[in-house]
Amino acid sequence: MRQMRFDVITLFPELFGPHLSQGVTRRAFESGQVDVRLWQLRDFADDNYRRVDDRPFGGGPGMVMLAEPLERTLACIKAERVTSQADQDKPAIIHFSPTGRPIDQAMVQQLAQGQGGVLLCGRYEGIDQRFLDRHVTLELSLGDFVLSGGELPALALLDAVARLQDGVLHDAQSHQQDSFSEGLLDCPHYSRPEQLTGLPEQAADLPVPAVLMSGHHGRIARWRRDRSLEITAQRRPDLIDAARQAGRLTATDEQFLAGLKA
Repeated sequence: MRQMRFDVITLFPELFGPHLSQGVTRRAFESGQVDVRLWQLRDFADDNYRRVDDRPFGGGPGMVMLAEPLERTLACIKAERVTSQADQDKPAIIHFSPTGRPIDQAMVQQLAQGQGGVLLCGRYEGIDQRFLDRHVTLELSLGDFVLSGGELPALALLDAVARLQDGVLHDAQSHQQDSFSEGLLDCPHYSRPEQLTGLPEQAADLPVPAVLMSGHHGRIARWRRDRSLEITAQRRPDLIDAARQAGRLTATDEQFLAGLKA
């Protein structure tokens, strides 16, 4: 079984335990397919106060995380990874920052096939740039907004990577039908019962689409594809353009999209 390892540098390791032990993705962590090791940055401070931050040069609000405790933490991580991994490649050092590249499914799929890396969870106003310049190989962001730290993006990345590991999901095809896996948003999904009961009368106007109960696999596949195209065109037209440029749209897809505009 292929294994990958993530070392997480954080001031709040207690945030990770509950997430790693819950839900379907826990299988990846409990089995060791995705080995997550948490490193409390304060353990590598060199004073009695366990200080890991200080005021920024040039003034300004907030505090900056110090380079030296981070250097010591990373050196310890690298030394341990060399002794515990058969391959001794340098691990990717991933920093979570609003200035980073947005995380997308294509990137998650690429990372899910790799050996893991070091996840750097910043806090305060940021991290001493000298450390970032020396070590960081990839900066990632959840989007165009600011969080209090890198722990939530790190958890999101771990979850996204873990669910792509073999045997983690009940159905191996589940992640293949996810939004973005083929460059489009996912279609709607329905389950039992066919008619909702105990709800206001308006619920009767929301039946399960008949095609999904037809047993005709070809028609069902076409319906799902059309709904995916429709939702993507309405909410993320940029993804339609990207799919078209990548040659992922068929003539039937284009005909359906043209009908939406008519």
